[in-house]
Amino acid sequence: MPDRMQTPVNRIVLLGASNLTFSLRIIIQLLQQQYGAPSEVLVAAGHGRSYGQNSVVLVRELPGIVQCGLWEQLRVSRPQPVYAFLTDIGNDIPYGYSPDQILRWVSWCIQQLQQNGARIVMTNLPMASVRAMSERRFWMLKNILFPTCRLSRDEIVERACAVHQGLCELAAQHQLVLYEPQPEWMSVDGIHVSLWKRRAFYRQLFCHCTNLAAFYADRARLASVADRREDDLSCFSWQQRPRFAVRRLFGKVLHAAQPSGRLADNTTVALY
Repeated sequence: MPDRMQTPVNRIVLLGASNLTFSLRIIIQLLQQQYGAPSEVLVAAGHGRSYGQNSVVLVRELPGIVQCGLWEQLRVSRPQPVYAFLTDIGNDIPYGYSPDQILRWVSWCIQQLQQNGARIVMTNLPMASVRAMSERRFWMLKNILFPTCRLSRDEIVERACAVHQGLCELAAQHQLVLYEPQPEWMSVDGIHVSLWKRRAFYRQLFCHCTNLAAFYADRARLASVADRREDDLSCFSWQQRPRFAVRRLFGKVLHAAQPSGRLADNTTVALY
């Protein structure tokens, strides 16, 4: 049985939208296999999430990631090792925001994380999949996922290329790890990781992005944790599922105290 009084050994910060939401427990598990557990996990995610502005999906509205309460919580939290993962950055393109604005939001997030000593991994836009998308598939997906989008396929691709290049420059500037998703990992929509390949995709991503020198220096301590947690998936069952700190539902603002989620190993999850 996990020690219920055990304190977190690290802090994990996760920023993204649908891909992060679909794979939240997998991502936490894989990061903990490399960096230890239990963790204090701070998450800003949600289907259709924008990095900078309020986003609405059906009847639910969430604040932009740069506006959410995660950053205040990060500021007041006690010092400990911080590991951050940023993904789903292209979401803001079909919302009509310019590449420059999107990159400013991401740059702000990176700066806040680095001020807290975070080791950062970020995914770039899956440009091969985006470019390969047919006009027919583009319009079908746009009408389903981003019905308010007024951009053409060519405009989307052009802006995606600009964001892709900007993220490469940000990664070089801030000396963080940037991972390029390949088409074989993506689902038919070209922007979401395939349901059946999620675990393999994120395992490859985090293994590829690990600082091997630091990892192997601490390998003995982490190996037993990784092996035990790989076999004992009960550690990753929700004891309590996280709820958004602030969301608007049917026009009514709802609040939930954080952390609102807990895994069986005493990892806490705050969802902003």
